[in-house]
Amino acid sequence: MGVMDVSSRSVKAYARLDSRDRRLASLVVGSVVVAFVAAFVQVSQGSYPTPFGTTFDVLTDPRILFDADVWAAILTGSDFPDRLSRSAVIVWSLRMPRVFIAALVGVNLSISGAVFQAVTRNELASPYILGVSGGAGLAVLVTLVFFAGASYVLPFAAAIGGLVAFAIVYAIAWQGGTNPVRLVLAGVVVATVFQSLQTGLFYFLDSTAVVKTAIAWTTGSLTGVGWSQFRLAIVPTLLVVPILLLASRHLNVLLLGEETARSLGMPVEYVRFGLSALAILAAATAVAVAGLVGFVGLVVPHAVRTAVGSDYRRLVLGSLFLGPALVLVADVVARLALMPIQIPVGIVTGVIGGPYFLYLMRRHGDFSEF
Repeated sequence: MGVMDVSSRSVKAYARLDSRDRRLASLVVGSVVVAFVAAFVQVSQGSYPTPFGTTFDVLTDPRILFDADVWAAILTGSDFPDRLSRSAVIVWSLRMPRVFIAALVGVNLSISGAVFQAVTRNELASPYILGVSGGAGLAVLVTLVFFAGASYVLPFAAAIGGLVAFAIVYAIAWQGGTNPVRLVLAGVVVATVFQSLQTGLFYFLDSTAVVKTAIAWTTGSLTGVGWSQFRLAIVPTLLVVPILLLASRHLNVLLLGEETARSLGMPVEYVRFGLSALAILAAATAVAVAGLVGFVGLVVPHAVRTAVGSDYRRLVLGSLFLGPALVLVADVVARLALMPIQIPVGIVTGVIGGPYFLYLMRRHGDFSEF
């Protein structure tokens, strides 16, 4: 009887929710389900397929989950213990880090895109379109080409490159202020220039292995990633995500326009700069571990906005769940569709995002603000 009472109260509470809150709840639950299914397929399938039952046992075995040596290998980079079965080693040392990194890439790109769309008041904005990903990618590529052993500085190099790119975009678009048209067009120009510079760097490469690595970075790839990349990405992600969740009301105020925001007492330029810096850090984190994975920051916030509206308290939260689901599904397709050939995940997201961007352009042909 008590269980029935609890269930009845839960149903009544759900019914009292605002329709947009219900859609947000459905979006979150659906994204979690899709992400878990994609992750399970990712860790069980490959050149060494693992039966689903064996995979489930490996993922839920408390002797692995609570093994101090396993956690030491994940968090410090030490070797996984020899007592693990072959299936457990493959799942935990090779496939699980790819799943977690894909999720982190989805989180960072989606919230970065959401912030840029609020800061520029333009739903066509994203790290990719505004040149931030291009600047971060160029900095990462320069580091790989000329400082190959300094992988630990990749997040910092990516952040600096993204910041420089966005500063250039803002400088080009500034004419006593900015508007959505100039920001998007300046972003496209800067992204094109940085892409050309990336292509030019290939003439300085004298090793086939480095060329392959560079191509993987410029197309966006999760092939070969490990727990070291996870450790690089998790710290900035844990810094950026809580702050942006708390700052969602400031994003809502920015959508009202500069004059209204100032009349409400907001220091607009400082808030815009701070939020842009966090968005750049998020995008740079994704670029540092996965390269240029395009269009996630465009597609995810817009899809969430279509479902739950423009309130950033809902939009940021929804993006945090839909982004990982999208990248995980895209990476499953990238890894398994043409097996044994693995294609870069950025190609899959580009196939999805390119037509979607064209749809948005046709829908908002004047690049109008939202």
